[in-house]
Amino acid sequence: MNDNSTLISNEVVMPASKKGQPLTFLGVISNEYVLNVISLVMFFSLWHWAAASRVFGHSSSLATPIEVIQRLEELFTSTLAGLTIWGHIWASMKRIIIGFLLAALTGVPLGLLMALNPYLNAVIKPIFDIFKTMPPLAWISIAILWFGVQDAPKIFLIFIGSFVPALMNAYKSVLLIEPELYDVVRVLGGNRWDEIRLVSIPGSLPAISAGLQIALSSAWTCVLAAELVSSRSGLGYIIIQGMKVSDPAMVIGGMMVIAASAYSFSWSMEWIDRKLCSWKRDIEGL
Repeated sequence: MNDNSTLISNEVVMPASKKGQPLTFLGVISNEYVLNVISLVMFFSLWHWAAASRVFGHSSSLATPIEVIQRLEELFTSTLAGLTIWGHIWASMKRIIIGFLLAALTGVPLGLLMALNPYLNAVIKPIFDIFKTMPPLAWISIAILWFGVQDAPKIFLIFIGSFVPALMNAYKSVLLIEPELYDVVRVLGGNRWDEIRLVSIPGSLPAISAGLQIALSSAWTCVLAAELVSSRSGLGYIIIQGMKVSDPAMVIGGMMVIAASAYSFSWSMEWIDRKLCSWKRDIEGL
């Protein structure tokens, strides 16, 4: 037997060869990073062609990628409604952080309590089921009536939009835990608190993390919708101003900043997920 081989359960596992594979055209074009580059080049080329050819009717319908970049440079060096683009980014992020944290700090514990306490579940779930089907955007008008046109209605909409997925995933996460895990704790002499501490809470963390990522996406949708309706700051305000003055470069530039900001939030949530659920592993090919 080769000295470098490994014996596992009476099976010999040979180490992977370190010899490089021959470079072929098919191997190059099937490389993940090469495909990423090809995809981006095709996307921006198609975008430029559509804008330059005025596919949508006239020159004010779609800006080219270069025009968008130039407009973004102007936004980063000038002010709009008394704020630079950094000020507008912070205005949106501040609302999202407050509303999202309020939803997470109330929705997750309440969802866990509902799953662990059948009496509390019997009281809260019927009411929750009535409101969970209402889209967050349906609350815009009444939010403005209740809280005016400042930050409060925007934070309220973010809270509503984030609260439902935060609570639902926390609630479902406990119900989906295998009952045999609780049996193990009981066999070892554990009590109800041990079941919650050793099984319910650790077992629910992956689903809770996934629910919070969904809640964060919903938060971005809600704050932008609110800023489009009534606002003097934020990324949604930049987009609506671009619409008013027929400036597609400004509209698309605002959309790109939104995408970058949302991606940074999403990446942060994924990083936290990896830290909290370090036992999870990625499955190759999925």
